[in-house]
Amino acid sequence: MAKKTKAAKAKKISGAKRNAKIKKMPKDELKKYKEQLLAERKKVEGDISHIAENTLHKSKRDASGDLSGYSYHMADMASDDYDRDFSLGRVTDEQKVLYAIDEALKRITDGAYGLCLQCDKPISKNRLKALPYTELCIDCQKKTESK
Repeated sequence: MAKKTKAAKAKKISGAKRNAKIKKMPKDELKKYKEQLLAERKKVEGDISHIAENTLHKSKRDASGDLSGYSYHMADMASDDYDRDFSLGRVTDEQKVLYAIDEALKRITDGAYGLCLQCDKPISKNRLKALPYTELCIDCQKKTESK
């Protein structure tokens, strides 16, 4: 039990040191990133709804274009199943991006946006421009991907 208490105290102290050492991002920059994140969120939501409308809400018969009462070939069914599975994978990926965007928006509110979640160092502005919902600096990202 004592170990947890020491770890909790160390975490608090390191968080306090982090806040003291690192300059906060200017409000105008935070506003710019927030607008970029909100625009990206809207785009991703549109992508998800488009995929859902065009693929996931159709029956297998509608998706195949079969208007008759006859069954269609097994190869057609397999192709349709593949398309549906592919679309589900895309929706899953888009939902992960949506979650990352929401987390980045929370970090803006909390005053921790732009800091790497692993090493607490600032994330480069070029990286934030390219991927505004990133959680890691480029070095930590490389380490994570190499594992």
